[in-house]
Amino acid sequence: MAEKTIILFCGAGMSTSLLVNKMKEAASAQGKDYEIHAHALSEESLSAPTADVILIGPQVRFELENMRKRNPDKKITDIPMRTYGMMDGKGALALAEKFMAE
Repeated sequence: MAEKTIILFCGAGMSTSLLVNKMKEAASAQGKDYEIHAHALSEESLSAPTADVILIGPQVRFELENMRKRNPDKKITDIPMRTYGMMDGKGALALAEKFMAE
């Protein structure tokens, strides 16, 4: 069983799934076992409760504060545009881990 669950939300869950694959590769290379999934923002109510940390894509950054209000017990942050644009799985994983450690 994975130690932590990281969920990424974006507009439709499509482009973010590419980043999820890069994050899984980075975690595997580091010997870490995480559940990492991408979902459309419309699936928040179903998916957010299972997350240890939530990352949201730059295209839905405007939802950050609302999402924090709806999920007050969750650690939620947005993915920096550069990390997202470069599909930097290692960087996105490090961001998630930083939030899990807080």
